[in-house]
Amino acid sequence: MKHFILIFALFCGPAFADEVTPQEEERDALFAVLNSTEDAKVAAAAQKAIWESWMDAPDADAQALFDLGMQRMAVFDNAGAIEVFDELVLYAPDFAEGWNQRAFAYFRMDKYEESLADIDSVLQREPRHFGALSGKFRILMVQGRVALAQKTLRDAVKANPWLTERRMLVKPEK
Repeated sequence: MKHFILIFALFCGPAFADEVTPQEEERDALFAVLNSTEDAKVAAAAQKAIWESWMDAPDADAQALFDLGMQRMAVFDNAGAIEVFDELVLYAPDFAEGWNQRAFAYFRMDKYEESLADIDSVLQREPRHFGALSGKFRILMVQGRVALAQKTLRDAVKANPWLTERRMLVKPEK
């Protein structure tokens, strides 16, 4: 398969070659496993690998900023983490996890509108980000926007049928 993609990319020019990275191919495969397995251990391993791939920044400088932001998050310095993630999203705007972690820091501070705005940025970059979708679901529930929250949770469960929040799905009314 990799050979086919490489040959196709050579014939279609550099624009196509930049569209699919090996990391994205690996993530697609992990999502395929996550959505097809009936084994909870396999699903847990796929989820873990997906999270690890999301947290792999595009270069060393972005990784250093990300790691610093995560260190601040670990000690509940949410404001400090937001400052670092502000730098990160300016430096590496296509790195979805920078936006996601800043959204989480905002969430911890009950700044839901800021968090939702960052979640939208995450989902523009990675529509299957079940962590961001789960966070959006939780915020919408707190805001009393139950119908939209349920739609968001359905999207999250579609991306990750093993998501623990799936138990919060309400069956649609008939």
